[in-house]
Amino acid sequence: MAAMAKSSDFGAFMEKFTLHPTSSSDQLPLSGLTFAIKDIFDVNGYVTGFGNPDWARTHQAATSTAPAVLSVLGAGATCVGKTVMDEMAYGIFGENKHYGTPRNPCAPDRVPGGSSSGSAVAVAAKLVDFSLGTDTGASVRVPGSYCGILGFRPSHDVVSTAGVIPMSQSFDTVGWFARDPSILSRVGHVLLHLPIADPIKPIQVIIPEDCFSLSGIPSNRTTEVLIKSVKKLFGDHIVKHVDLGDYVKDKVPSLQKFMNVGDGDPQYNIASLAALSSAMRLLQRYEFKNNHAEWITRVNPDLGPEISKRVWEAVRTTGENIDTCHSVKIEFRAVLSALIGDSGILALPTIPGAPPKLLTDPTTLEDFGVQAYSFLSIAGVSGFCQVSIPLGMHNNLPVSISLLARHGSDSFLLNVVETLYDTLQQESEIAEKMIN
Repeated sequence: MAAMAKSSDFGAFMEKFTLHPTSSSDQLPLSGLTFAIKDIFDVNGYVTGFGNPDWARTHQAATSTAPAVLSVLGAGATCVGKTVMDEMAYGIFGENKHYGTPRNPCAPDRVPGGSSSGSAVAVAAKLVDFSLGTDTGASVRVPGSYCGILGFRPSHDVVSTAGVIPMSQSFDTVGWFARDPSILSRVGHVLLHLPIADPIKPIQVIIPEDCFSLSGIPSNRTTEVLIKSVKKLFGDHIVKHVDLGDYVKDKVPSLQKFMNVGDGDPQYNIASLAALSSAMRLLQRYEFKNNHAEWITRVNPDLGPEISKRVWEAVRTTGENIDTCHSVKIEFRAVLSALIGDSGILALPTIPGAPPKLLTDPTTLEDFGVQAYSFLSIAGVSGFCQVSIPLGMHNNLPVSISLLARHGSDSFLLNVVETLYDTLQQESEIAEKMIN
């Protein structure tokens, strides 16, 4: 079993080792950069632990390295180790009872976010230049937001997930973290196997007012910062305002099956997006069961209480309404594509509030998670790409906003981030000074 990380590592690492670049040219796009990988990626000669010691104990060392890892090694980067994660990738808060919870450098008394917790912390603590994680339900976007760094979830199925332990194949993606938008973009173009192209200006930036009205972060620290930045760089004519919940409710008929399940309290949820989240989580549980139920029932692994609850709920899931979940995915992708269009951007709260405190009551976390997934399921169900962008600190806690673009528009979205980033930071500083 991997040695526990030292406190000087912010608890980010499961184990340290060095994988050298497969080419030594200084002209490679990631030459001289270091990175870490979530303990879900295969590395030849190392056991892939999946965040749980019983998994590590019952599995052999990998005999090959995941293509995503090989891609960044081939581009000149050096891997320095594997990072802590939520057990079996089944969490968004980053707490692990076996290996400890990586310490959030932005807010040490708060959770770092999961399940790619250690990968985010390693970047936020400046231990590496970038890191690889996975995002099925939210596992790059949430820790990116909570740790005050950039977190990119690519379009579904555009970056190879071979050599990555599956969680739920309908939603699994390989994502990455960085502090610098240029590095985020360079890593992205390596993983996407695309040349860096001239940036394309967005033709519209859509602000869903209903989504942001549920955020616990004041609008003058999120949407107003974005709108001012967009107007300054691209003009005010491209900003559009919508009610996303009503749009989805009217145009995704298959969601009716989940409306009563996901309505929740209208004060905290948008009914159609809560239903979208319910459909996503049902399909996720069903696929997780198909992937891992045999091992879970045979080994009966020691799991943290909240992870155990989710895992066994998944094991008991039936195939009822699974066909409807697939219909929701098809319909939702079509209507969201029509809304955003080519070279369009949808803005969203990455998460509805500040990072919860460590050791928060599980019931409170569960309620928060249900609300969060209403936003997070939008990229998951559509398969679109999404990036969480830090907007500095508010009340000594990290603030972020997310931008989402159509499936396959990853290069476009990375370019938009590079163009907007500095202006967003400037406007964020101004907004925070005005509040204080």
